[in-house]
Amino acid sequence: MRIMAIDYGDERIGLAVSDLTGTLCGDAWTMNEWNMERAAERICEEAKAREVERFVLGLPKNMDGSEGPRAEKSRQFAAMLTERSGLEVRLWDERRSSIEAHAILHASGKKEKKHRKVVDAVAASLILEGYLGSGMR
Repeated sequence: MRIMAIDYGDERIGLAVSDLTGTLCGDAWTMNEWNMERAAERICEEAKAREVERFVLGLPKNMDGSEGPRAEKSRQFAAMLTERSGLEVRLWDERRSSIEAHAILHASGKKEKKHRKVVDAVAASLILEGYLGSGMR
């Protein structure tokens, strides 16, 4: 089962897709889109082209586990994806994924200015790896 992970943001969206067996993270990229409806449409087109069978959407929680406005926006986006694609959307606690993504980029020698272009793709990869490693398929 091919799975697509999404790190949803207001301007940039990180996307990562597993291999066909749902074991490893394959492609990861960033999509620039600020309009939620257009973003959902573009993601659904990518999912169809890549034969994705499930979405895993990052759910931004506060460090104490509570949910704020960003989490509500992610829940709205999840509902929109399900409605447009007919695919299941699993919400995944993404606390610290962006912090970890920045740390990975820093450790690989990327300059801080260049992080912005790829950090969301790395965060999506971390969401996907966390989900795949959890055995919650």
